[in-house]
Amino acid sequence: MNVRRLQLVDDNAVSAAGPEPAIRIAIATQDMKGLNAHFGSARKFAIYDVTPGASRFVSVAAFDEVSEEDGKHKEDGDDRITPKVDALAGVHLLFVRAIGGPAAAKVVRAGIHPVKIAEPQPIEGVIARVQAMLSGSPPPWLRKILGQAGFVSKPSFVGD
Repeated sequence: MNVRRLQLVDDNAVSAAGPEPAIRIAIATQDMKGLNAHFGSARKFAIYDVTPGASRFVSVAAFDEVSEEDGKHKEDGDDRITPKVDALAGVHLLFVRAIGGPAAAKVVRAGIHPVKIAEPQPIEGVIARVQAMLSGSPPPWLRKILGQAGFVSKPSFVGD
């Protein structure tokens, strides 16, 4: 499977908002406009760094060969999962419309948390959703990822 990567090169950009730590997300897309693809059928993954107040496009990983969205996999023996997972190195959250069990297992083993959102939505909507989670009280699974991404968490006390 051929993988192409387009990456913005900006020597001055540390993260989405300067030195503040960013969480890296990938969005399964067919058109670079929205979350509109299953993991296996995604022709592209749009990769962004996101902080509570900013986001920055980092790169896109594009694939020539993808699966159909019918849930059936080709029996030609080609491994289409591993190259996609490898292309997501450094990503913390992966947003997809759907992901099969074997692919989800490989993604999780790579340290990436898959997030399924059944309905298509604009990339800006996914980014806003992440920013809202970062700004509010993140769920435990996200707090763990934030710790790995370098976010400093505020201690919580009973009665606060």
